[in-house]
Amino acid sequence: MCLGIPGRITEIWDEPDGGRFAKIAFGDQIKTACLAYLPDLAVGDYTIVHAGFALTRIDEASAMVTLETMRDYGVFGEQEAAS
Repeated sequence: MCLGIPGRITEIWDEPDGGRFAKIAFGDQIKTACLAYLPDLAVGDYTIVHAGFALTRIDEASAMVTLETMRDYGVFGEQEAAS
């Protein structure tokens, strides 16, 4: 089972082969994802990532509600709940 955790894009770059990628912050973790399905995403946007691909754009208000609900239900465990 995978959870759709919202992440915030902090950096975007284009590879020489034409691929577009982003660094995405999930709390204190930074992951790299491909933006092939959503090439118009920008730094500061929130997205849901699965299997290394950004799949859905999510507005900031919805991202915050989702993250708070996940914290309330203990999805992140003790370390994330403290932050």
